[in-house]
This record gives sequence, structure tokens and C-alpha cells, in this order.
Amino acid sequence: MGAEGPEDLAEWQRRFGDGHAVHVTRMWPKREDELLAGGSIFWVFKGVMLARQRIVRLDEHHRDDGIRRCALILDRDIVPVTAVPRRPFQGWRYLSAQDAPADMPRGREGDAALPPQMAAALAEMGLV
Repeated sequence: MGAEGPEDLAEWQRRFGDGHAVHVTRMWPKREDELLAGGSIFWVFKGVMLARQRIVRLDEHHRDDGIRRCALILDRDIVPVTAVPRRPFQGWRYLSAQDAPADMPRGREGDAALPPQMAAALAEMGLV
């Protein structure tokens, strides 16, 4: 079970203390250079893309099973984006710049996030 929304994600990531947040995934990205040149991971909550975090670097990570994994080292700033209905996906691998949702407009970054179901309904109507 994942985070309920951006605030829940931020709360969960507080366990990293003052350091970068880390998200471990099975696959190493094929477009590593692109990601490290300002790429982000986009977060989907209950079917709605609501936030992104800039990828700072990629680290090799091994669990007890010895399988090589990729640790996405993330900037701690969780950036709200314009709500977009979306099934969960590996956004750090497949989301092109033209398909990425815009960051929330200046002055709205601090707005409380809408419940994901409401954000999805408004996005489908073109209202957010």
C-alpha cells in the first residue's frame, strides 16, 4: 500500500532525516543521462498524478537476495503538479517532457491538495 497523497509521502520520507529521499526500484533506467539532467519521478496517488521529485542521482543498491537494483536519490522538495488522471506507471522511465504535467502555478504551491478522487474528476473535466 502506498502513500495516500503528497502530504502522506512527505511524512513517510521524513524517515530519511535531513538527507535525500530514496526510492528503490528493480530496473536501472536506460535514459540515465536524461534523468540526471533535471528529470523527476512523478507520483500517482489513487489514480491521479499530483506531485514530482527531482532525481539527484542513481545509486546501485543490493538487498539480501543479491539482485542489483537502482536507488533513485531524490531531492526532498515534493513539487505539486497540475492534477492528471493516470494509472500507476514508471514515470521516471517513460514520461517525456511534453507529457509531464505542469508544476502548480506560482502562488498555488502551498494550496492543500484536493482529495485524489476530486482532483481526478476535475482534471477529466479540464478544470485543474
